[in-house]
Amino acid sequence: MDTYRKRQIRHPLIYLTMVGLVGAILLFYYNIWSGIAYTVVTAIGLIYAWRTEKITFSQTEKHIETLSFRMKKVGSEALLEMPIGILLINDKFEIEWANPYMTDLFEGDSLIGEELFILSEELQSLTKSEEKRELIVSINERKYKVVYKQEEKLLYFFDVTEQVKIESQFYADRTVVAILFIDNYDELTQGMDDQTRSLTNTVITSIINDWAFEHGIFAKRINSDRFLAVLNESILSELEKKKFSILDDIREKTAQKNLSLTLSIGVGAGSSSLIKLGELAQSSLDLVLGRGGDQVAIKQPSGKLRFYGGKTNPVEKRTRVRARVISHALQDLIIESDQVFIMGHKHPDMDAIGAAIGVRKMAQKNKVNGYVVVNFDELNGSVSRLMNEIEENTDLYRYFITAEEAIAMMTEKSLVIVVDTHKPSLVMDERLLKRSDKVIVIDHHRRGEEFLQNPTLVYMEPYASSTAELVTELLEYQPEEEKLTKLEATSLLSGIIVDTKSFTLRTGARTFEAASYLRTYGADTILVQQLLKEDIDTYIERSKIIQTVEFVSSGIAIAKGENEKAYDSVLIAQTADILLTMKDVSASFVVAHRPDGLIGISARSLGNVNVQIIMEKLGGGGHLTNAACQLETDTIEDAIELLQNAISETVEGSNEE
Repeated sequence: MDTYRKRQIRHPLIYLTMVGLVGAILLFYYNIWSGIAYTVVTAIGLIYAWRTEKITFSQTEKHIETLSFRMKKVGSEALLEMPIGILLINDKFEIEWANPYMTDLFEGDSLIGEELFILSEELQSLTKSEEKRELIVSINERKYKVVYKQEEKLLYFFDVTEQVKIESQFYADRTVVAILFIDNYDELTQGMDDQTRSLTNTVITSIINDWAFEHGIFAKRINSDRFLAVLNESILSELEKKKFSILDDIREKTAQKNLSLTLSIGVGAGSSSLIKLGELAQSSLDLVLGRGGDQVAIKQPSGKLRFYGGKTNPVEKRTRVRARVISHALQDLIIESDQVFIMGHKHPDMDAIGAAIGVRKMAQKNKVNGYVVVNFDELNGSVSRLMNEIEENTDLYRYFITAEEAIAMMTEKSLVIVVDTHKPSLVMDERLLKRSDKVIVIDHHRRGEEFLQNPTLVYMEPYASSTAELVTELLEYQPEEEKLTKLEATSLLSGIIVDTKSFTLRTGARTFEAASYLRTYGADTILVQQLLKEDIDTYIERSKIIQTVEFVSSGIAIAKGENEKAYDSVLIAQTADILLTMKDVSASFVVAHRPDGLIGISARSLGNVNVQIIMEKLGGGGHLTNAACQLETDTIEDAIELLQNAISETVEGSNEE
């Protein structure tokens, strides 16, 4: 039974009739004339009620018909006149129907039969995606939110130009906090008189204030070597386009006055909380200083980082105060431990092994057992020859163990020391990091985005030539009961010689002081040369790679190995070193397959090209002049294409300033 008939059954007229009938029967039973009179009155009332209901029903029906007609008319007019674009397309993405709003966008031209993508090429990603159903596209300098109904092949276009402008303005006006730090201010001014120091401060403040005024930045000096800057996202974007030219300005302008100052900047962005922005800025600055300074780090709440600058080598610190403080702190941590496990990076080189041997000696000097964790299958070349020498010294060789042996020996009081790397993915075995609550990092590489979590102590000095140099300095402040043996001193000296290319690169006064200290303990330079000798086959392999060299830009050379052949990582690095000695080569890159199935890239530079930033774009890292990365690409050609893109973004982009 339909709704209308249900309503009729419940209608009051029926109840009234039933009541009247019952009343008439009762009155007829007692008095016939009363019954007749009652029946007549009831009949008149029923007739009147029926006529009233019929008139009301008729009027309601007419009203509904009129309303329905108006609704159809309004719907038709809305479809044609409302300020929303509607397109109907076929399976070939051709337009079959368009409402007048869409036609008006193209000055009355008919869109029927045209391909959908003439409106915007961006629509291809919307129609071809299985998940994406909304997209904002640009048409005739306006922004439209497009909603795609796949089953109906229907597209709706909503004009969101003003909304996009408001959103863009909101993001452009978001606050950004930056901390500016004069890297070598203390070292430079410690010997100055008051007048000279005052003039130096005036020069620094003038340069930074002029830069801030030019870009609409509020900058305030908060310390002798520190400035606080407040800006917004739009200004930050402008600074990024110019690659933070303030770094070059302050370096060049102070050099003209024989000051040679560099600037580090930590930037916090992407948060509405001023406290969070301050924390991000400080964290970014710490990271920049860990990378050697003279650069900018921009950090988002998500942890995403962007780097600029880093065109100069870190300035060597004249004072050894930090080395002495770190050495004493390290001594306390060793004494508190029951045993010490030292490990470097995978496929260790002479610097990693030499530094590990030096740290093990520190543990011995403090009457604690120290063990060097190595993978004996990864040792080759000069490192393998060094291990042969150590094996003859049975007293030292027994302290070299595998990762499995170390894990079995570890206790809650064990100390883990990582040398020559700070990236968890590169250490000899990550399980050791997870098993120990106390982890120490000693490294000379510039700090990258990836870093060990919550280390107990960090000693990172990018100015140093090698980790072996840092460890040698730390040894000088340890107890003297246990002297360095000739082989231990030679191992440390080997690490320094390899990383400095026989004292020709990244060599400072403290490098020679460390070498001199090792010589006093009998470090054998003849043995070092014997360890570093190479065989003829390696020399020939290296020569074959050099024959493939091509210049991709002025002074930038790329050489490659064979696609079907795997090369030792040391050989790849040595080839890049030799390429750098060639005429007209300021930066060299060698790309070749590695035994582990990855494609390795070794990068070297004389300093005018920052190979660290180039390698970081590919997931690697290193120094300004010495860096590397590993890729999972199928062919060397694919790896070279990625490398060329990274070089273009870094080198050519920096030339646009």
